[in-house]
Amino acid sequence: MDTVSTMSDAYSSDSRCVARHLYGQGWRLSAIAHHLQIKRSTLASWKQREEWNRSSVAERVASSLEIRLSRLIEKENKEGKDFKEIDLLTRQIERLSRAEPAKAQAIKKPPRNALTEEQQAQLRHAFIDSLFDYQKVWYRNGHQRTRNLLKSRQIGATWYFAREALIDALETGRNQIFLSASKAQAQIFRQYVIQFAQDVTGVELRGEPIVLPNHATLYFLSTNARTAQSYHGNFYFDEYFWTPQFTTLNKVASGMAMHAKWRKTYFSTPSSLNHEAYPFWSGEQINRGRKADEQIKIDTSHAALKMGRLGEDGQWRQRVTVEDAVSQGCDLFDLAQLKREYSTNDYQNLLMCQFIDDTASVFTLAELQRCMIDAWAEWEDFKPFAQRPLGNKPVWIGYDPSLSRDAAGCVVVAPPLTSKDKFRLLEKYQWRGMDFETQAEQIKQLTERYHVAYIGIDTTGMGQGVFQLVRRFFPAVTSLNYSPEVKSRLVLKGQAVIRRQRLAFDASWTDLAQALMSIRQTLTASGRQVTYQANRNETTGHADLAWACLHALDHEPLAGGDNHSFMEFY
Repeated sequence: MDTVSTMSDAYSSDSRCVARHLYGQGWRLSAIAHHLQIKRSTLASWKQREEWNRSSVAERVASSLEIRLSRLIEKENKEGKDFKEIDLLTRQIERLSRAEPAKAQAIKKPPRNALTEEQQAQLRHAFIDSLFDYQKVWYRNGHQRTRNLLKSRQIGATWYFAREALIDALETGRNQIFLSASKAQAQIFRQYVIQFAQDVTGVELRGEPIVLPNHATLYFLSTNARTAQSYHGNFYFDEYFWTPQFTTLNKVASGMAMHAKWRKTYFSTPSSLNHEAYPFWSGEQINRGRKADEQIKIDTSHAALKMGRLGEDGQWRQRVTVEDAVSQGCDLFDLAQLKREYSTNDYQNLLMCQFIDDTASVFTLAELQRCMIDAWAEWEDFKPFAQRPLGNKPVWIGYDPSLSRDAAGCVVVAPPLTSKDKFRLLEKYQWRGMDFETQAEQIKQLTERYHVAYIGIDTTGMGQGVFQLVRRFFPAVTSLNYSPEVKSRLVLKGQAVIRRQRLAFDASWTDLAQALMSIRQTLTASGRQVTYQANRNETTGHADLAWACLHALDHEPLAGGDNHSFMEFY
């Protein structure tokens, strides 16, 4: 009698195990059916139900062990060695049964963006430990339905709210929506979230949007996302005082957080008293249509809001100036240096949360907002991280030199190639503490990345040194020697371009908008001529980016944009 026949007779009580064992050895169902005297349809049913084709090596080994164990158990006259083998086989089968699920778990692909409970605790501790006192105030008021924060530049608001949102998403499962003026600005939120998780836990969060294992989703949207009403969650509205059509957009945004469980957070540096968002901040909006005796009085003074206050309209408001930040632990600023670098008006606007009254400005916020776009979404031919960001298309460069401790400004502009095109501001730079050689080298690097057709430099004073160095590698550089007539020409050209909406720059460039808004008409020292300035002297300065932009635009004739050949200037 052969071996298989013996096994068949001995284990007739466990025919299913034997059949599976034979199938694993390569037997066909018809051969197994004939050998074990079992209907083929029965074998086919066992095969499908127990998924014999998917059995692993470990499962086939376990099947062989079970057959051998069954044979020993049914043996009537057992010897000592039989009992030892039974014990050994039993322990081996138990070990395999435990190892197989563990192995399956080990090779199972971990969920995307998975963070363990320990890693989540690490993130929370790192978040709390990194906060300045004024940021702790924001954290303690995270339960407020609506937070509205007016802030100084560079005090870490975007950085803070990105971290706060990630912690909330992990712990509550709530969606988080970041709404910014442009895609470039929204990506700053995303980078802060990713960097925070990676620095603390080593986990790189991926995806656009970022979806966590608890199904909480982090969305990063620009204000041109008109489908924003389809999202739901806590939302963070960044630099909302610089967003065009705020009233319309805010209706969409607030609809995303209509349910009681969602939270709304608005934060921004101040822009103009004439911005659509100002009534929302001041409380004037909620009083529209109310009778005089029914109106709600909202105190938005710095004294009232320095430490934050829940207003009668349900908004929690706070004003955080740069001096507040320093007094509450922020060691990132040198106040004395800032006061030397900025004029009184600019210091109050940029750092002390004071709004601009742009009624006297040469360029108003309403005009500039029509030029502020989502550049990443609209400029398909511009690849900012490529070796040649604009290919071989021409660009113009405007440079404004530094005065004493002032910053130098440089702007790269893509001029219109047809009458329907606009001047596109591609890149901007502010250089502080650089000598002439270093500044000239920075401009030279731009000529290596772009097809530069024009460079305009103010050579009235300190710019002469940079001009001489630039002329060595770009002989066609143009000198702009300031006078009341030259300044008037620059401003008039800028007004013509901006008022005709022939200028476009990314909506995140609020510093450029502020610089342009700071330019005002004034009289010369003699009082006999009209000129333009931005509260600038030997020890204070700003608007460098604005003048740099105007230097570039000056290459097009004052009457340009109508009936001339665009290509003749390249």
